[in-house]
Amino acid sequence: MPVAVITGSTRGIGLGLAREFLKCGHSVVVSGRSQGGVDEAIASLSGDVTGEARILGQPCDVGDLAQVQALWDKAVADFGHVDYWINNAGLIHSYKNITELPPEDFPRIIQTNLTGVIHGTQVATVGMGKQDAGGWIYNMEGFGSDGMTRPGITLYGTTKRAVTYFTASAIKEAKGTNVKIGFLNPGIVMTDLGMGDTALLPKEERRQKKFLMLIGDTVEDVTTFLVLRVLANTKHGKRIAWMSPLKLLGRVLMSPFYKRDPMTPAGY
Repeated sequence: MPVAVITGSTRGIGLGLAREFLKCGHSVVVSGRSQGGVDEAIASLSGDVTGEARILGQPCDVGDLAQVQALWDKAVADFGHVDYWINNAGLIHSYKNITELPPEDFPRIIQTNLTGVIHGTQVATVGMGKQDAGGWIYNMEGFGSDGMTRPGITLYGTTKRAVTYFTASAIKEAKGTNVKIGFLNPGIVMTDLGMGDTALLPKEERRQKKFLMLIGDTVEDVTTFLVLRVLANTKHGKRIAWMSPLKLLGRVLMSPFYKRDPMTPAGY
């Protein structure tokens, strides 16, 4: 039975990824900062368990290496192995210039978005390297991963740019081993984090709504796409991206004819 571990999977994209893995017959380990959040996620996902798959949960602050190791150990103790490890946990900050952000927020954002990915990649790489079948690690990109910058989201974008560099380098380090590493890029997703992710423009700018309606998508649409391509992928170093340049171009060209509603599946 294939097993997937997903960090930050008690809500949003992570919860959606867990749901899709379960629908595909995989066992899943969900994680979040609190036991209450983990319990709620398991209850929400219980109806999506298929066949002999099972769902387990483990609280985990990815900024703490010991807790990430405990998450791995829990998965292996209960399932015997881990096939997929998704470093999804992430935090967004309010739309403010770096000089306006409370300094006490800096470590929390960096530890979750960047240090957490480093911890997860290290723990999973070591653990999967001991498995005969190895395994797959995917790190979640976000705004800033491609080098795009925008005032007001500097710290978040910095962490995501660093995640992309780290992942690209880790891919090279893992070449020739039984551990395969790749990127996941969900685009703009209409979740609490996603809405923060898309709060790239000040609220007073009217064009923000038009921007969101054009490129925003539902958790269901995005996570179904990502999981199916993760399971089909056989290439080390693969970037699986929901919003391709061709798809974006198509939306721009069709925007005069269709009114998108990204809060509903399929977007129309």
